[in-house]
Amino acid sequence: MNVAFVLLATSATLVCAQPSLKFQFGGQPDPEWTEVFPTNLYSASAGYGFEPGAMVQAGKASAVSDRPFYFSVKLPEGNYKVTAILGGEDAATTTVKAELRRLMLEKIHTAPREFATETFIVNLRQPEIPGGDHVHLKPRERTTEMWDWDNKLTLEFNGDHPSVQALEIEKVEVPTVFLLGDSTVCDQPAEPWNSWGQMLPRFFKPEIAVANHAESGETVADSLRARRFAKVFSLMKPGDYLFVQFGHNDMKDKHPHALATYKANLKKFVEQTRELGGTPVLVTSMERKAGVKHDTLMGYPQAVRDVAKEEQCALIDLNAMSKVFYKALGGNLGKAFQDGTHHNNYGSYELAKCIVEGIKQDKLPLAKFIVNGFGNFDPAHPDPVADFSMPVSPLHSDVKPLGN
Repeated sequence: MNVAFVLLATSATLVCAQPSLKFQFGGQPDPEWTEVFPTNLYSASAGYGFEPGAMVQAGKASAVSDRPFYFSVKLPEGNYKVTAILGGEDAATTTVKAELRRLMLEKIHTAPREFATETFIVNLRQPEIPGGDHVHLKPRERTTEMWDWDNKLTLEFNGDHPSVQALEIEKVEVPTVFLLGDSTVCDQPAEPWNSWGQMLPRFFKPEIAVANHAESGETVADSLRARRFAKVFSLMKPGDYLFVQFGHNDMKDKHPHALATYKANLKKFVEQTRELGGTPVLVTSMERKAGVKHDTLMGYPQAVRDVAKEEQCALIDLNAMSKVFYKALGGNLGKAFQDGTHHNNYGSYELAKCIVEGIKQDKLPLAKFIVNGFGNFDPAHPDPVADFSMPVSPLHSDVKPLGN
């Protein structure tokens, strides 16, 4: 067994719920590991394999490609620790995304014959709710977004000559950060659309999971009817968190009591989260592009602030931070957006940093899980647009997300 495999075998520090699955893509074969070849396409019967379209070569030390590729493993719902050995015979820069483009590892550089052992946590979910209920999925969730709801873990390896030598996957019990919201939060399946919720995992240590249950086009009432809140509350345990950000679609409701109902629902979510031993965190919606000149969300951000104050609940004022961020961009404002509401990779990456900074400012216990080296983030001084790059995922769509 080579040095990299020794590192992987001794790296586990979390209590695991079941034996790990071990996949080897290169190096000296080991009988305790499942050897994976480029011809191993995913099938339910095998329970693992590359997704169709993968142009992978079997190097002496790893599986490598000159384009992004996907590898899937059949697994039930839960949180999984993934330990990956990245690198190979040639220099590589590998970015890893999970499920629907959730950013896990960003630009891991390896020199020729150098290997990096990296660990991250992926949350897997399915529609079923205990008691016979289920989440009412939209048509797009059964097609382009199915990877967020199926019975497998899918990893995307992307970047400059992405290379992977081995994967170890094990189910773990860790605190979970649940997200509920709209298209500005959810896992967007296709480039160039992106949301802060799918960038957030990159900023946490592999000791906590992010479970993004947000969905495009939804109001609070929509997510209640779709049983998304019921799903989250069925999974919540003491020590978990619930981040709630709605407003973009709710503010279009012309009913005279719409805002009052919105506030009442937020209070119920706060109460139920606390009853289950979780920590509620209310997030004000970021402004639309036009918000740099005038408010577009009516009284909804202020309603969230009011509920947080009345319930003595943690608040991340993303609305306020987004305005500072947009103004700081000046003439580059359009380079953070894909349309008037939705963001691209750069915009969502910076907004995710705002969320992490909000966690720090609120002094939430969750802050101890922020990755080392994050430091502080000032939205008035965002990362320069010219310096930002993110490997582009294969799926592209000109169809805008639901909601605006």
